[in-house]
Amino acid sequence: MQQNWSQYLRLMIALLGLSLLLGWLVGFPLYGLLAGLLLYLGWTLAQTKRLLRWLAQPDTASEAPDSVGLWGNIFDGLNKLQKQHIKHRSALQERLQKVQQSANAMRDGVVMTDSRGAIDWWNGSADYLLNLRNGTDQGQLIQNLIRLPAFIHYFEQKQYQQPLELNAPARAHLRLQIQISLFGDNDRLLLIKDVTRLHQLEQVRQDFVSNLSHEMRTPLTVISGYLETLSDHSDEVPANWQRALATMAGQSARMEALIADLILLSKIETGDRNLHEGTVDAGTLLRQVCNDANALSGGKQHRIELTIDGPTQIRGDLSQLRSGVSNLIFNAVKYTPAQGQIRVHWSAGEQGPLLTVEDNGIGIDPTHIPRLTERFYRADPSRHKDTGGTGLGLAIVKHVLLNHDGQLIISSSLGKGSTFSCQFPAQRIVASEALPLESGQ
Repeated sequence: MQQNWSQYLRLMIALLGLSLLLGWLVGFPLYGLLAGLLLYLGWTLAQTKRLLRWLAQPDTASEAPDSVGLWGNIFDGLNKLQKQHIKHRSALQERLQKVQQSANAMRDGVVMTDSRGAIDWWNGSADYLLNLRNGTDQGQLIQNLIRLPAFIHYFEQKQYQQPLELNAPARAHLRLQIQISLFGDNDRLLLIKDVTRLHQLEQVRQDFVSNLSHEMRTPLTVISGYLETLSDHSDEVPANWQRALATMAGQSARMEALIADLILLSKIETGDRNLHEGTVDAGTLLRQVCNDANALSGGKQHRIELTIDGPTQIRGDLSQLRSGVSNLIFNAVKYTPAQGQIRVHWSAGEQGPLLTVEDNGIGIDPTHIPRLTERFYRADPSRHKDTGGTGLGLAIVKHVLLNHDGQLIISSSLGKGSTFSCQFPAQRIVASEALPLESGQ
C-alpha cells in the first residue's frame, strides 16, 4: 500500500511538472498548470461516475471497472471485498436454509417473535398446530392470534420455568404444550408440542382411578359392615377367629382410607379450581388441624407449637386447603418419635403467605425428595406397617398447592427431621392487616 501511494505521488508530481513545462514553453506556465489540474479533475470525476454506477448494481457486475493508478487500486480492493462479501453471504444463506429446512422437518412447532410478540418466523408444524397463515400473519402479534387468557398471561409474565398446556386455538381436539425461551433483546422462541396422546392417557388414568375407587367403595363398605358386626359379637366367635377378624378389620380400614384419598385426589385433579373459592381464615384452620394432630398423637405426647405472624385471610378452597394442611401436619405426627417436637409457622411477607411444618423426626434421605410427591412413592417402605399411610398425602398437598398457584418446598436429612414449606402467591392475601404473634399448643 505504501509503495502504491509513493507511485501515485510520483505520477502526480510528474503530471504537474509536465503541465508546468508545456505552459512555460508557450509562455503561460500558470495556465499550463491549471490545464493539467482540470484534466486530472475531469478524469477523477469520470472514475467516480464509473464507481457509483458499479456500486449501484454490484451483484450484476462480474468485475469492477478497469483503471490505473490510485483508482485502479480502489477498484481492485472493492472488487475483492465484494467477492468476499458475496461468498460469505452465500454461505450464510445456505446455513440459514439448512436451519429452516431442519426446523420445518420437526414435528414440534417453532415460532419466533420480537419483544412485543410480533411474529417473525414459524415452521410448518406451527402452521398446522396454531393455524398460522403465510403472508397475512407475518408481523402480527401472537397475542391476537392466540386469544386464550391463560396463554396471554403466560406470554407476558416472562416466567417460563414450566411449560403451559392448552387446547389448540383452531383445533380443539389437539392438546398443546408451549414452552417459551427468551433470547436477544427480550425476543421469544416458542416451542409447541402436540401432547394430545399423553393428555388422553392421563385422562384415562384419572378416569380409571376415579371409577375403580368408587366401584371398590361399595363392596368394601359391605365387608367392613360385616366385620364390624362380627366384632360386636366377638364373644360368640371362636377364639381362634378373633385375631383373624381384628387383622381383617385393620386392613379393611386401611383400604377405606386409601380409597378415600384416591377419590379426594381425583376430585382435586379434575375439579374446577375456581368453583369453591372463597375467603379462608388460615389461622382458624391451622388451630383446628393442630388440635386434631394432638388427638392423633395420643399417648406419644408430641409437642406441637403453632405460631402465626401476619394476615391470615386468604382466597382459596377451604376443603382443599384443609386436606393439604392436614396431610402435612399429620405426616409430621406419624413420622416423629414419641415426645418429639413439631413446629407449625404461618407468616405473610412480600412474597406471599408461607406455611412451614418442621419436625425433629426420622428425616428423609435427600435423594428421595424429588419423588416424594409421586403417588404411592415411599422413601422407606418399611414404615408402612407402623404408620398406616396411603402414600397419597404429599401428592394431595402438591395438587392443592398447584390449584392455589403455590409450590411445595421440602428440605430434610436423615436423623435430623424434615421441613415442608408451602409458598402461596401474594395475590392470595385478602386482608392486609397483620395479626399479633400468637402461639398455642
